[in-house]
Amino acid sequence: MRRDNHRKMQQRKEPPRLLIGGLVAAAIIIAWLLLSGGNGGGDGWKVTQDGTLVYPASRGDVAVDSRVLESGNSTLYLVTFDSRGGAKVSGLLRVPASAKRVPAVLILPGATVPKEGEQGLAQWLAGLGYASLAIDQRNLGGIDFQGDLGRFRDEKEPIQHMMVYDALRAFDLLRQDERIDPDRIVIIGSSNGGRFALIAAALEPSVRGVIGISTAGYGIDGFVRRGEISDPEDIRFYRSVDPDRYIAKLSPRKVVLLHSINDSVIPYGQALNTFTFAKQPKKLYNFTGSSHGESSEMLPVIQQELKEMFS
Repeated sequence: MRRDNHRKMQQRKEPPRLLIGGLVAAAIIIAWLLLSGGNGGGDGWKVTQDGTLVYPASRGDVAVDSRVLESGNSTLYLVTFDSRGGAKVSGLLRVPASAKRVPAVLILPGATVPKEGEQGLAQWLAGLGYASLAIDQRNLGGIDFQGDLGRFRDEKEPIQHMMVYDALRAFDLLRQDERIDPDRIVIIGSSNGGRFALIAAALEPSVRGVIGISTAGYGIDGFVRRGEISDPEDIRFYRSVDPDRYIAKLSPRKVVLLHSINDSVIPYGQALNTFTFAKQPKKLYNFTGSSHGESSEMLPVIQQELKEMFS
């Protein structure tokens, strides 16, 4: 009888398996919240405690609507695909005639510049044998820091994060096209487009390299050190959209920055600061004959760098 009572007491001391399972699940949830800081959606969007944007590595195939606009030595298509928040992203896909798969460039325009404004570059790339996809960015590349910070604090996905995701889906579209070599895709971004290019490439390891034109990070950590940004949630958000926090993750892929020393929109010193965070291989070219944005004097450099990236 005493042995039976002893067994019963032992059984009472052992926690039920259901309770153990619940404790494990709770621990996993707590760990997730500690990692993401609480900002994230059920579909995989989150920002880690150190301010890094995270999207699912596997995003699936892109459902795309496409129609031919013109044909010749290259064929130009108007493409539309779905992205986050119910948005439909529009782009111009240009594919040169070729009997084999060709390398491709994803073009992210600067603020106020539509996809049509990048067709001079796209035609030039087609002449080199490269396909290209230029997209219309949300708000035509314009950003609203205060609005996005408010969304972040309300646990809503900031628009700037969605713009990074748009770039990732555009990359996916190129990669699934049977005419394009999926292992040779580079992103070229100008101004704000260059910022999204650097972040998107850091999140997607299959991007071959990045060329940023007249672009730079924001130097958020400098603001934090000087005490100009002190709230922890503000810091997490601002870091999540600062290319300075991502550019080192591009290595061993190459990052190239092209910038005018006369740039009055994004100062050259800002680009130089961003460049210091990049790891090898990297290259910074400065120019004197332009102010902000792409110029003809940059084309030989772009041609050479693409050749090396695609080799």
